[in-house]
Amino acid sequence: MNTNEAIKTDSNNPENINWDFPNPFVVKVVAQSLDIDSYQHVNNSVYVRWLDECARENSKSVGIDPDIASELGFGMAVRDSHITYLAAAHLHDELWVGNWMTKNDGRLRATRQFQIIRPADGVIILRATLDYVCINIETGRPCKMPALFKNNYTSMVDSPK
Repeated sequence: MNTNEAIKTDSNNPENINWDFPNPFVVKVVAQSLDIDSYQHVNNSVYVRWLDECARENSKSVGIDPDIASELGFGMAVRDSHITYLAAAHLHDELWVGNWMTKNDGRLRATRQFQIIRPADGVIILRATLDYVCINIETGRPCKMPALFKNNYTSMVDSPK
């Protein structure tokens, strides 16, 4: 899907959305007044925050609490991000932030793909791809993934629809 057409939606169930990939991990958010910029829509930096929150919650769901992992000396840092903004969200919009771990080389790098969808009308707000690299928290330098990351950050998809 390369356009921002409305997609099949059931505003109560993320499983009834026609996502780009099957079985997303989904976090629901609602745009608050502090999220709105002078153009009267959600500021771009807020979307980035929501992507990070979704990734962190997804990590927790597969047994990797990012705060505990950092105490152990490891983390996954964003190396590269590509975000395509397709539509604006506004005050009080309920949005679903979906993500998939689409690649993990088991050594150093992993990739997540995201979509933010407004379930009220099925509009795709954005699509994003974030590439991560495993780092040593103490040095800030790339390092080999610990077994916890290698084993738990498995790809959630085989290929796009």
